[in-house]
Amino acid sequence: MGKKVEFPSNGHTCQGYFAAPAGGQGPGVVVIQEWWGLVEHIQDVVDRFAAEGFTAIAPDLYHGQTTKSPDEAGRLPIELDAERATREIIAAGQYLLQQPECSSTKYGVVGFCMGGALAQYAGTKDPDNVGAIVSFYGGFKQVQPEWEKFQGAALLIYGEKDKGVPAEKGRELEAKLQKLGKNATVVIYPDADHAFFNDTRPPYKPDAAADAWRRTLELFRQQL
Repeated sequence: MGKKVEFPSNGHTCQGYFAAPAGGQGPGVVVIQEWWGLVEHIQDVVDRFAAEGFTAIAPDLYHGQTTKSPDEAGRLPIELDAERATREIIAAGQYLLQQPECSSTKYGVVGFCMGGALAQYAGTKDPDNVGAIVSFYGGFKQVQPEWEKFQGAALLIYGEKDKGVPAEKGRELEAKLQKLGKNATVVIYPDADHAFFNDTRPPYKPDAAADAWRRTLELFRQQL
């Protein structure tokens, strides 16, 4: 359904995977990869958004690199320039808003693991244009969102069994955001582990993944 596209950022050309709804137009959503890179699973998520009526793009933050090795996947985020990656996420959002297939004036950002944290960060770096973020078990120590600047709605999703990105962190963040007067909701799935949404790997939890997907679509339809 989707296709590879190029868009400008940081004075050079970036690549991404783009898909639009068959019916024509839809709200814009930027999809941020896990630490594996822009793999088929992330491309499939973009296609799934298009099938639900959204115009979506996943920027290639590793610039062509992908991996199936957990060791290499642990190294690649450490080597990633988080500020550069965030500028590319924002540039991907701006690219979406300029496309004739995009019907919204703001874009949403959804990310997984490392990408979840980058989604949070992008929401605070481009507050005028990000209408909503969804962060699946977002954890990445290289970014510290300035939540005071955030203007959209946030859905924070965690698995109770996740020891890498503990659900308690989500509860703390929800309380912090609500204290700041932000629109934030945390959802914690009792029997889910880290990466439960990824249907290509063993932690996949179909019931939790389906409910999280429903909530994600609902938020973006309401806010974009």
